[in-house]
Amino acid sequence: MKVILVLLDGLGDRTYARLGHKTPLAAARTPNLDRIAAMGANGTYHALSPGRCLPSEMAHFLMFGYNPADFPGRGLLEAAGETVPFSDSDVLALAHLCRVEFDRNQRAFLVQGRDDIPGDRDFLSLFYKQISEYEDQKIQFRLHQTGRNDAILAICGHVSPDISDSDPVRGKSPIARVMPLADTKEPDRAAKTAEALNHYLAWCADQLKALDGKPNARKPAVVPNFLVTQRAGRKKPIAGFAEKWGFSPAMIASGGVYKGLAMELGFGFTRVRDSADPGKDLAERIQSAIDDPDHDFIHVHTKVPDQVSHRETPERKAEVISALDSGFAGLLNLLETGEKNILAVVTADHSTPSCSELIHSGETVPLAMAGGAIRKDPVCRFDEIAAAAGSLGQLRGADLMHMILNCTDRAMLQGLCLGAHKGAYRSESYPAFTMDKQKGNRQLS
Repeated sequence: MKVILVLLDGLGDRTYARLGHKTPLAAARTPNLDRIAAMGANGTYHALSPGRCLPSEMAHFLMFGYNPADFPGRGLLEAAGETVPFSDSDVLALAHLCRVEFDRNQRAFLVQGRDDIPGDRDFLSLFYKQISEYEDQKIQFRLHQTGRNDAILAICGHVSPDISDSDPVRGKSPIARVMPLADTKEPDRAAKTAEALNHYLAWCADQLKALDGKPNARKPAVVPNFLVTQRAGRKKPIAGFAEKWGFSPAMIASGGVYKGLAMELGFGFTRVRDSADPGKDLAERIQSAIDDPDHDFIHVHTKVPDQVSHRETPERKAEVISALDSGFAGLLNLLETGEKNILAVVTADHSTPSCSELIHSGETVPLAMAGGAIRKDPVCRFDEIAAAAGSLGQLRGADLMHMILNCTDRAMLQGLCLGAHKGAYRSESYPAFTMDKQKGNRQLS
């Protein structure tokens, strides 16, 4: 049986009076999603625990059944996905240019963040090149521009990822001093890394100020004068998804961070582009998953609901969800006809409120599973509130993968172990007992 996990990034939301006290999902027209919900089992899901606000990359990592302590960091995943060169001992952090203002005490306050800095990639590359290399206390810094105003900072030497962030994210907030984390197991390394990074950021400010003073006909009114960093990480030994769950996995997504996650967990990866027609994009991705002859667990991803939540209105999010619903027509047809043996799983990684100071919020998201060995329940709507009445209840973290194993009849009986390693799935590759190997060990009377 093939598993197709369709993830609508940032789908969950809050209720709004302007939508009749409904969420954008509940206000959207979703006949295909509603039919999938009516065909199977429903519930709510949180990749960690309700109330915890998760970034997409960590939510995915936990959704695939991994422990939070093993998460290698967003910086590492972005670096891998964007083919930034690094060694296993390097620390990788997200970085971007911004605009700050200084008060009389020389504290820097964020006034224009990542998306507020004007200029195309080529123009901003002039600023990134100005601060691309630096060394302090035998710690080297290499800055790699990966997008218009996105970069990866590779920190090399005797360094630790256990450092805090400098980026406050919210405007008019002070830039944070980088600190070693209190619970680090390598305090000396972390302290030296934090100190060197603070020196680098101060040097960047001086370099960018000097560049700002040079005449440039293309220069807009607002130019960057500071670099901020966040979410440092380092390579970690992680069991592959196939080894952990027994599936041959693949992922179809548009973002570099998902490519990095796929590489770290051993997924096949197809990078796709988002067009102006999200429903068509999703339909093509789902069809690719259906037609894939080489993998039996395929993660199909769309970032559109999350992006709209950050930039537009609840009404617009409802419109986009309605458009995405059309992309489920082919999958729904296969489920209804039973033409292929498919378990369809539809959910989200987290909630992204359309109107909030929070980047992501901690509410659960809806989950529907159709096909396979499913207990059909009475739920007939796919939304955050209706799903809560379903037979799956509230699942968290690795619960989703265990339920997928259960519904595809692959789950191992708890306590039974065939071979040297205990696992969650039943494998047929364990060593077989043979009489010939045992005869030499028998004692003669």
